[in-house]
Amino acid sequence: MRFLLPALLLSSLVTTPPAVAQSARFTTTGRVVRLAPALDQVLAPDAQIEIVAAGFSHLEGPVWVPDSSMLLFTDSKTRTIYRWTAVGGLSKFLENTGYTGRLPYSDEPGSNGLALDTKGNLLLCDHGDRRLARLPLAEKSGKITVSDHYRGQRYNSPNDVLAHPTNGSLYFTDPPYGLPGQERDPRRQTPVAGVYRLDARGRVSREVADLTRPNGLAHSPDGRTLYVSVSDSLRPVIMAYALGPKGQLGKSRVFFDMAPLPKVRFREVPDGLKTDRAGNVWATGVGGISIISPAGQLLGTIDTGEVAANCAWGDDGRTLYIASGTWLCRLKTKAEGILSGQ
Repeated sequence: MRFLLPALLLSSLVTTPPAVAQSARFTTTGRVVRLAPALDQVLAPDAQIEIVAAGFSHLEGPVWVPDSSMLLFTDSKTRTIYRWTAVGGLSKFLENTGYTGRLPYSDEPGSNGLALDTKGNLLLCDHGDRRLARLPLAEKSGKITVSDHYRGQRYNSPNDVLAHPTNGSLYFTDPPYGLPGQERDPRRQTPVAGVYRLDARGRVSREVADLTRPNGLAHSPDGRTLYVSVSDSLRPVIMAYALGPKGQLGKSRVFFDMAPLPKVRFREVPDGLKTDRAGNVWATGVGGISIISPAGQLLGTIDTGEVAANCAWGDDGRTLYIASGTWLCRLKTKAEGILSGQ
């Protein structure tokens, strides 16, 4: 698929690189904390964390677009989506995204979670517009609303989204982070922070209603388990849900509890997460990125030096890109990750 700029967005897509440092040789940061011998199977002993771009407000939602060899990621506070490529470096991809009303709105009004669907379209969790949107990357068209309500009630602020590779469903979380007053905001219409499923026919169902702040999403390599992180400081867990044959969520269990982990920085809670082909879960949260085996054993931690909000596999599937506060980081892995939309 050849990447074309949608004509309706030419006024807001920008190709001029912003004033941030770019170099063929990148500064390294942070550390890898090795807690189990099995970590050597997924990370080389000399793995280093590189800062490939810096100077942002709050990075979120990285996603790799294979046919364009580019990483897209969002600065949710400035309502800007950036692209990064190994050849061209950094440039703005889309401005004024996530919220189209009058400013000021909330602290993070822009697009948050990004993902690809199975057709290669970009999915966007638009915080301020309180919707799940889609942007075709190969057509001359703008963003379209996929879903903005459930049973007549507007969502809080969709935060992360996942396209299941086989059952045709889109899953997305809906915590209140994008609302100016969060849980107490008078504009809030739904009383819960849910996990929703949009099936292949366009029907929306609320699959989970008992989590305080559902956030990140990932699926197991066999597609039979959905992981959901809960960014609640009082119950910082990663849940695992069995997936039924039609995509519905079944029995749940606590996959991993981050409460016992020592906090390195203020406001560290479970956030975005991804999985690799061996079934390990790479979960941002307390202490950085926790690398957790399919059995729930903590193998090690990637500490970038800033709060890590999300991560994504890129390049050939063996590079982990990290949205870490004001930095975009990466490190090479021995593990092969599951790319978005696969």
